[in-house]
Amino acid sequence: MNFNKSKGLHYEEQAKSYLLAQGLIAVQQNYHSRFGEIDLIMLDGDMFCFIEVKFRKNLDFGGAANSIPYQKQQKIIKTAQIFMSQDRKHSRYAMRFDALMLQQIGEDININWIQNAFYAESY
Repeated sequence: MNFNKSKGLHYEEQAKSYLLAQGLIAVQQNYHSRFGEIDLIMLDGDMFCFIEVKFRKNLDFGGAANSIPYQKQQKIIKTAQIFMSQDRKHSRYAMRFDALMLQQIGEDININWIQNAFYAESY
């Protein structure tokens, strides 16, 4: 496994631990489709949350919050739609697209969970 992939998995685990502590239930990690990947899929009550995890060491280039461009959002939405279509039971759940930003500040990691970070126009 390369260094960047290993580092990404480390921060995804931190994000997952944080979200579990907030009461979400883990469903799947690193879900792939032909359109792309979703870092975390979790349940928040009756809502499937499709979560993009981003880490940044500094605020250069706008920090983590500016790192999910429209094309990436569309790939996540299409991948989520494939996930939802794989099991009829999923249809009883709503969908939400979140971003969880980990920002290094000195020796500390600041976590910013943005619910409804972007929207699917129809699903």
